[in-house]
Amino acid sequence: MTWDDLLLHARAYVALASAALALGMLAGIPLGAASSHVRALRTPVLTLVNIGRVVPSLAMLTFMVPLFGLGFRPALAALALLAIPPIAINADLAFRGVPAAALDAAAGMGMTRTQRFARVEWPLAFPLLFTGVRTAATEVIASAVLAAFIGAGGLGEYVTTGLQADQPKWLWTGVAAIAVIALAVEFALAFTQRRLEKGR
Repeated sequence: MTWDDLLLHARAYVALASAALALGMLAGIPLGAASSHVRALRTPVLTLVNIGRVVPSLAMLTFMVPLFGLGFRPALAALALLAIPPIAINADLAFRGVPAAALDAAAGMGMTRTQRFARVEWPLAFPLLFTGVRTAATEVIASAVLAAFIGAGGLGEYVTTGLQADQPKWLWTGVAAIAVIALAVEFALAFTQRRLEKGR
């Protein structure tokens, strides 16, 4: 075990988690926005994402193996699916929480529906929506350790090797590195959220 090897595994871990979070945002935000604006979609969308919340991470990874085989792709698909529920739920709550008075005032000023969404709804919904992104990021980083079980590599290999070979040094190195990444990402997202909110 060397520093170069640790950094290599850490980069692979961050790349997997980042890609999964990005896909989760691309799917989760539109889903939450749609369910908040279209009443007919609310129940099926929220039911679907809540089912996703109760499926264990390892089970989700296992389900992907018959579809994509072993390696990066099934891990990416499973982690993206795990990221969607907290993002979609928070997006739905955020957009439904926008005060009707603010929307009425925007409509009275002659704003189109698109303008109201971009200039009124999105800024007001952003704080709660971004909280969902932060929650999803934490869950994805924590779950990505299991990706090693299906050949996706990353820091999970340190944990699995430590458990299988009874090597506490490997185990705690992997756990410590994952904890550092999780804390760094949380601080970075919190800082980003403050800056974005301050900029608006």
